[in-house]
Amino acid sequence: MTLPIQSEHVLARRGSRDLRKYILFDHDGVLVDTELWYYKAGERALADIGFILDKDQYLQDMNLGSGTWAQARAAGIDERTISKQRKARDDYYQQYLRTESIEIEGVIDTLAELSQYVRMAIVTTAKRVDFEIIHEKRDIRQFMDFVLVREDYEFAKPHPEPYLAGLERLGATQEETLVVEDSSRGLSSAVAAGIDCAVVHHDFTQLQDFSRASYRIDTLAELTDIILDTF
Repeated sequence: MTLPIQSEHVLARRGSRDLRKYILFDHDGVLVDTELWYYKAGERALADIGFILDKDQYLQDMNLGSGTWAQARAAGIDERTISKQRKARDDYYQQYLRTESIEIEGVIDTLAELSQYVRMAIVTTAKRVDFEIIHEKRDIRQFMDFVLVREDYEFAKPHPEPYLAGLERLGATQEETLVVEDSSRGLSSAVAAGIDCAVVHHDFTQLQDFSRASYRIDTLAELTDIILDTF
């Protein structure tokens, strides 16, 4: 069920009935279900050196931008070892991307429907090599004008640069655009760029602060109603 957040900012936007012409999608956790496998890759890499990664703490660290290695550093594991295990994590993750099911039900159908009304693009913090592996045999890119991966901008989310770069590439204004995210860091990036954001539910980010979101949705299919509401 779509849950619009009635902030003054959002009400002002709705009062002007701005026409949504563009959607900028985050990628991991929004279009493909990769978050679990990224966690498991880090868990496995740390297990290789005898360290047990606590999942609850991992989720808190991810919210703060610390990621996989915060617990290891706190336990005194040196940077040389962490660097070595980061390479192992990346290898494990790419293995999972090639072998595990990461599809999210309904994504292709929703993108096909949305493509009748809006232009779309992906703005992701995924590395190019990981993105290419994910989409070797998938149909998502056919609906996108372009993709911006981590190597395409200097400052990562929550900095506004990724989404500002997306706007520039589209030739779009903030008022014409909607961002779709699943994390508080991504939401912060969209808000800092001045773009309304719909946050889609994901188990790995459900405890994060989404109070600044314009919409909370359970599935991407709910985006169609949001877009059509502006026509």
